[in-house]
Amino acid sequence: MCRLNRVFIVLALAIICITVSSCAGGDVTTAPQTVDYNKYSWQASQPQTNTLFRIWGTSATDIFAVGVDGAIIHFNGQKWNTMDSGTNEDLYSIWGASATDVFTVGENGTILYYDGLSWKAINYDITNDLQFIWGSSLSDIFVTILGPGTILHYNGEEWTIMNTDMDKFLNEVWGTSSTDVYAVGPYQTILHYDGETWHTVSLDSDNLFILMCIWGSSPTSIFAAGAMGPILHFDGHSWSDMESGTTEQIFDIWGTSSNNVFAVGSNGTILHYDGIEWSSINSGTTKDLYSVWGSSENDIYAVGEDGIILHLEEH
Repeated sequence: MCRLNRVFIVLALAIICITVSSCAGGDVTTAPQTVDYNKYSWQASQPQTNTLFRIWGTSATDIFAVGVDGAIIHFNGQKWNTMDSGTNEDLYSIWGASATDVFTVGENGTILYYDGLSWKAINYDITNDLQFIWGSSLSDIFVTILGPGTILHYNGEEWTIMNTDMDKFLNEVWGTSSTDVYAVGPYQTILHYDGETWHTVSLDSDNLFILMCIWGSSPTSIFAAGAMGPILHFDGHSWSDMESGTTEQIFDIWGTSSNNVFAVGSNGTILHYDGIEWSSINSGTTKDLYSVWGSSENDIYAVGEDGIILHLEEH
């Protein structure tokens, strides 16, 4: 079992003991997607064996994946190459403002920066694990920290701790702009940042699931998901439960539009939302999948346990 998810799984099991909940259907008013994914299948590769926690890129020929023991690999459009990270710490997340401004964060306060030539460590006085990184720009970067409600922020010159007044740890952070940022955590915790202050979002739900991931196509179409398979949707006014059709853990969610969204999770789970409903896609593996990303609607990757990389390819 990978180190990153021990905390998540323990909390998920505890919550299961406390409550048994189910997701009610939530409609999203949007036209269905037009790509016929029945003509595609997931092709697996394993260029190295370290578990990969996150994948991100700027294009089809510039893709990074990070994981256990400081693993960083890069895809140039033809093959995956190993990069020298300079660390043995686990790396949990990666994000960049461009191909030459890329950050990755991880275990024991690790922050690395890539300038297009090499990875360099950024020294900051923190030893907590850094869970996830996202930014609206190079001068507006957010990092969730393994600690009660703690978020690290970079303004282009210095890193500072943000006060959220939250006593629960936060998993992912994501936004549509510098004044529209969300962070998610256990007990269906959702925080919203308006550019000045973090506020707790009230949900009309009795579910107590751990929210592990969040992504959206716009301020009026945002998805959050987590342990035991819950998926929530925000339409710009309120959050509603969606029927995911799974009780597996969902570790990541990403899409190309509000009607073409993918979610990945435990035991090879891949779900797809077409603007009408969520459906399961055969991944061809039972390995845990921790991250999904793509450069376009027909160039999509999922990465996970033991370094598996899945690529969606047309038959």
